[in-house]
Amino acid sequence: MLPDDRERTPAMPTETIEFQAEARQLLQLMIHSIYATKDVFLRELVSNSSDALDKLRLASFQDKDLDVDVSDLHIALRLDREARTLTVRDNGIGMSRDEVVGLIGTIARSGSAEMLGRLRQARESGAASEEASAELIGQFGVGFYSSFMVADRVEMVTRAAGSATGVRWESAGEGTYTVADAPDAEQGTTITLHLKPADAEDGLHDYADPHVVRGVVKRYSDFITWPIRMAPDGGEGEPEAVNSRKALWSRPQSDVSDEEYTEFYRHVSHDWREPLETIRLAAEGTFEYQALLFLPARAPMDLFLRDSRRGVQLYVKRVFVMDDCEALVPEYLRFVKGVVDAADLSLNVSREILQQDRQIQLIRRRLVKKVLAAIRTLLDTDPERYATFWSELGRAVKEGLLSDHDNRQAILEICSFPSTHDVERPTTLRDYVARMPEGQDAAYYMTGASRAALEGSPHMEAFRAKGYEVLLLTDPVDEVWVDAVPDFNGKPLTSIASGEVDLGGDELDEETREGFEALLAWLATVLGDEVKEVRLSHRLTTSAACLVGDPGDLTPTLEKMYRAMGQEPPKVKRILELNPRSPLVTGLRRAHARRPDDPDLRGIAELLHGTALLAEGGELAEPAAFAATLAAQLEKALSRV
Repeated sequence: MLPDDRERTPAMPTETIEFQAEARQLLQLMIHSIYATKDVFLRELVSNSSDALDKLRLASFQDKDLDVDVSDLHIALRLDREARTLTVRDNGIGMSRDEVVGLIGTIARSGSAEMLGRLRQARESGAASEEASAELIGQFGVGFYSSFMVADRVEMVTRAAGSATGVRWESAGEGTYTVADAPDAEQGTTITLHLKPADAEDGLHDYADPHVVRGVVKRYSDFITWPIRMAPDGGEGEPEAVNSRKALWSRPQSDVSDEEYTEFYRHVSHDWREPLETIRLAAEGTFEYQALLFLPARAPMDLFLRDSRRGVQLYVKRVFVMDDCEALVPEYLRFVKGVVDAADLSLNVSREILQQDRQIQLIRRRLVKKVLAAIRTLLDTDPERYATFWSELGRAVKEGLLSDHDNRQAILEICSFPSTHDVERPTTLRDYVARMPEGQDAAYYMTGASRAALEGSPHMEAFRAKGYEVLLLTDPVDEVWVDAVPDFNGKPLTSIASGEVDLGGDELDEETREGFEALLAWLATVLGDEVKEVRLSHRLTTSAACLVGDPGDLTPTLEKMYRAMGQEPPKVKRILELNPRSPLVTGLRRAHARRPDDPDLRGIAELLHGTALLAEGGELAEPAAFAATLAAQLEKALSRV
């Protein structure tokens, strides 16, 4: 910054000025570490040019006496491979000498914020039209410094709108810069970068190559409002437009065709298929943003990989900021693709890392609710497309039952589960509850590796006999979320394989209970290393025995999951339940009553426990010992034939 008492005289048109200390420090950070990729220098310069064009348009509306031409506002790029220069020019608002020194020589000064303040005042007084809406991007001084990442020397010539004389600024990015008058300067700003040699190891591309520059513009500035034109190498020939300006999310929905949505979806998702559903969202008021999101018709290949990509593209006033913005999409909706374009966000100086502020959280919450509502609409109005969505992506959505407590009810509403009601079609919890017969006071489920294993489980017998529907949960995530969700609309979610189950019906009389007390006590002793309790069962109708866990115990499937991840789970003793009407159990009771010390009975007890374990999909601790015991018992049985 110039001292207040420094005087400029016509005899000294060229001045050499030192950068402010903070500016020198920022220059070094900018060159060496702030930006993750050097390509963004062009994004910053184009954004500043867009800012300048917006300001000129606003100024022309506010000051009718301002003699400026706004009929062809644009940004021009010119490359010269031989001279190794890249020039970025706009015919926007331009800058005066004082503005150049103030904006570039110091930090945290921006004409954008001041212009927005004046615009708001003008709107409140009725002096500005709706056409004069501001689209101001960033702070000129900060983004301009990024030029020195790719250039040894930077020249800028600028003339403010309505001014007769321009200004020439030049610096090599060291400690000083020069400022001089430029009488022949055109209105607007022209920045010429004298490029460093390309260096692949340093991420420095050849920015004098039209293909490289065109690619950078398409990536970062394709949707800028103003046309970006690039002249052929050397500056001869007609310039060509390099940005599409087709920001679909900013156009009325009625003006966008399905083909355009599909093309854009393929662009942002790298998926050749058509999207299953398109979701648009716009928020107005104190904080404005637009979103264009898509649900895929097929699960991405990396959906369940640890390093899978997730998030949507983030733009600020149509300027690309980042891919895969995880801050805006929770992990369980990682398949959602699309764009969020915010009018303003709290970004760090490089615009690459979002600060976790209230605005980001507001957008995230709104996006989640909008996506869940769109899935609910599919469920209610288009069952076929919903079925496609759920079969492909339902496993991921169910993860939200664990991580998103605020939206748990909405997620439960859109979930579907296989059940014993229909082999072909899964059911929603709402439909399940609607079918519950009188007397059923809980929604029953069972978890396991497959539908066939669950349907063949002994635990299912009493529920099948009673006509109670059971949810058959076979996804790995089901083993976890069921413990976190206690009920649905007041109906408890209850596992048929844990706790005591009493579905009513025939009660065991006291005599029967007493008749089994000795057998139960003996089995508890013989199998003490494997079970915590032996009791009579209400859930079995044909099978002799089953194993039951207490609520909260690890299930056999969950134990297998831990082992598959290389972790040995803690040993869990389970409860052995016996069917008092089973011929095998009653025969064992009689045999034990006659000869309680018979060693063969111990082998039968071990077989009873082992078969119960296998029936529920568990794993035997010692398969060889079980096989030997079984062979011995079969041999004895055959000897009596």
